[in-house]
Amino acid sequence: MSDDTKALVRSTALRLFRERGYAATTMRAIAQEAGVATGNAYYHFASKDHLVQELYLDVTSEHAVAARAVLAQGGDLTARLRGVMLAGVDAFAEYHAFGAEFVTVAIRPGSAASPFSAESSRSRELSQDVFRELVEGASPAVPTALREELPDLLWLAQLGVTLFWVYDGSPGQRRTRTLVEGAAPLIGRLVRLSRLPVLRGAADDVLALVRAVRS
Repeated sequence: MSDDTKALVRSTALRLFRERGYAATTMRAIAQEAGVATGNAYYHFASKDHLVQELYLDVTSEHAVAARAVLAQGGDLTARLRGVMLAGVDAFAEYHAFGAEFVTVAIRPGSAASPFSAESSRSRELSQDVFRELVEGASPAVPTALREELPDLLWLAQLGVTLFWVYDGSPGQRRTRTLVEGAAPLIGRLVRLSRLPVLRGAADDVLALVRAVRS
């Protein structure tokens, strides 16, 4: 019964987030809609931010399914990156009206909804796995020196695209799609050029900086 109640609270919260947004969806409203005591809702989810994280997990899972369908078609790094990033834009589409609310929650220090929080580990790892598959399956192969770090850099790029999408008021978020269409070949070209001796040192410096920041 406890698992059933947790699932009910979760599904009710996600529905209300979709319908009302973050600010209008309180823990009390979630509990009332689910037909459980407010204390019972808090027993299963320590805060509303934890339920926002469940929303992110759902959207990330949807994105992973769509992205893997793109990756199954093969292709070079540019085509794979374009397809995966556009799939992410599509996965988030129904939440655009409330996107700024959710970003505000995610960037708050200590928030469980932050993409870098311990609570977000499942959705973060799921998304990072997609970018690892993207890099590992690209043809021609990504240079060995970049292969380990590039997936995390692309994941961070996806976060940047999502932030741009949140504030993109163009019809159907056309500007975000234009950004992806332009950025994917640029990244692909830079990765190819990293093989050249003249750029190899700069690429090594970037990777060293990434490792230092992560340590």
